[in-house]
Amino acid sequence: MSDESAQPDQPADAESGGAPAAAAKAEKPKKKPPAKSKDAKSKDAKSKGKSKGGAKGKSKGGVSVASYPRAHAQVRRAKGWGGLAGFMVAAYLSYRAGVPPPQIGLRALAAGVVGYLVAWAAAVTFWRQFMLAEIRARYEQRKSAPTAGTIPIKSGSTSKEDRPAA
Repeated sequence: MSDESAQPDQPADAESGGAPAAAAKAEKPKKKPPAKSKDAKSKDAKSKGKSKGGAKGKSKGGVSVASYPRAHAQVRRAKGWGGLAGFMVAAYLSYRAGVPPPQIGLRALAAGVVGYLVAWAAAVTFWRQFMLAEIRARYEQRKSAPTAGTIPIKSGSTSKEDRPAA
């Protein structure tokens, strides 16, 4: 068994000592870049028309309820309790009125959604005002506080307590 029988596709060149086979191995076909998934294509298409700073609903450097950790947690909690309270109140009142069970469920679900939305709106409104009040208080506190490294100047009184002892 010679090289020719092992590799029938490639003729052995006696002069080069099998160089065409080595040259064929050296030339690797170029790989195509991996194809983008459908999600990646749709994201690229959506982002082409928008500039980086022009996203809707995003504020530039402002304070938002969603970015404030305490407010975010409280709003989530309020939404949960609001939905649950709306559901329970509507279910109880419908049951007491003698409404059939399928109608009780539909009314309770609808009231739960309404309670959720009302609680969300109330919590966001409260926290917006609360955050603004906190920001104002911090601003006033920093405005009235003396800066570090300065010595407070005494007022120009001439009482005996203010004069140095001689």
